[in-house]
Amino acid sequence: MAEPDVVSLRQLPAVATVLATAEAALLLERHGRVATTDAIRRMIDDARAALRAASGAAPGADELAQRAGAWLDARTPGLRPLFNLTGTVLHTNLGRAVLAEAAIDAAVDAMRHAVTLEYDLDEGGRGERDDHLRSLLCSLTGAEDATVVNNNAAAVLLCLNTFALGRDAVVSRGELIEIGGAFRMPDIMARAGAHMVEVGTTNRTHAADYRSALNPRTGIVLKVHTSNYRIQGFTAEVGAAELATIADAAGVPLLNDLGSGSLVDLSRYGLAKEPTVREAVGEGARLVTFSGDKLLGGPQAGFIVGDRALIEQINRNPLKRALRVDKLRLAAIEATLKLYHDPDRLAERLPTLRFLARQQSDIQAQAQRLLPAVIERLGDAFAVEVEDCLSQVGSGALPLDTLTSAALAIRARGSQSALERLTAALRALPRPIIGRVAMGALRLDLRCLAAQDERAFLDALAQLPAAATHAP
Repeated sequence: MAEPDVVSLRQLPAVATVLATAEAALLLERHGRVATTDAIRRMIDDARAALRAASGAAPGADELAQRAGAWLDARTPGLRPLFNLTGTVLHTNLGRAVLAEAAIDAAVDAMRHAVTLEYDLDEGGRGERDDHLRSLLCSLTGAEDATVVNNNAAAVLLCLNTFALGRDAVVSRGELIEIGGAFRMPDIMARAGAHMVEVGTTNRTHAADYRSALNPRTGIVLKVHTSNYRIQGFTAEVGAAELATIADAAGVPLLNDLGSGSLVDLSRYGLAKEPTVREAVGEGARLVTFSGDKLLGGPQAGFIVGDRALIEQINRNPLKRALRVDKLRLAAIEATLKLYHDPDRLAERLPTLRFLARQQSDIQAQAQRLLPAVIERLGDAFAVEVEDCLSQVGSGALPLDTLTSAALAIRARGSQSALERLTAALRALPRPIIGRVAMGALRLDLRCLAAQDERAFLDALAQLPAAATHAP
């Protein structure tokens, strides 16, 4: 080990000197005095250790302030906007639905002002937060009443806890789904305090299976729409309408969990038909649950619609308060639901439907527009071309259906490690670019790149460090 350079060590600036720089002034504004001072002290300690390990010049105050800023930016957690070019429209890890401008504006207003969250203007007294959504949900679904909680798993949990606490909840074995992140329907049922009664087999369940399981201990019959997988071949299931009749005859409610849920017939946008909430209500289910941030295209929420008497019982459950949504989400949900009253312009205004309904020809034209700039930026180390590809809906919706799309396919001309470095560098950008690596290529599926974001995408790409675009 080299002898410590005493002169260089003495030249290290003091914390106060670094704090006096213009760069540090910006850090103080962004991060506060305590965090900035701690970061500067850490950078000085690191520099001192480096000088003791090897000779060299001591960094100046400006450089130490810059190092402190980079360290603070790297360690500061937070949600970061990115470009979702994975080809999955409703990507759970990337936040699912992008909200409509109307929903964003409504949430901003709710942040900026006091609002009538639980205040009745007519009576001048306390109101109910569900009142802001009840009439909208009822008109869109045909249900008698409605309530909202923070996600669909919570909606199912609340229904089960209300009607099957300490009682039987009857469900087909083929519908005991896992909804992602290792959250499984049997676990939700157990946490709700329900005794799960499985009927049928994995691939075939009949009406007689349900009838034989019903008894005085039964609190609810549960039907789960298998939105995140399909069983094909030798199968049988009991439809919601028939199951509603069976449950009614036994005097217990049928809860139909639609999972993703949709308020419109998706086939009008060229997508596969999914059961709508209105159809589920019309089939006789006393309660229907569905998500807000999947096919509906709004913020994370769980909706429960159905019979008024049952919704009133649910709202009296103490768990309802623990699972309720705040004013920001209520405002965004209300604005999103209002868009559905103008179905002719829904795809134009709702990003989720707009992305799902995009034609491949439109995406290909966009890819061709961007191709020259991407080729120029990545240089000779990579080959870039426009390729056809397949997008997917995501978040468990329409699991067997894909959407024809187009991607910028990037391949390294040299070793595969160059592509790995490029992919990592794209993730490290101030606004990361996230694509999909498969069969030796990084594919940037452009389905979710709005036309107005093309300039921002190219600006982000321009920030790639030179080392990421050159062969080793």
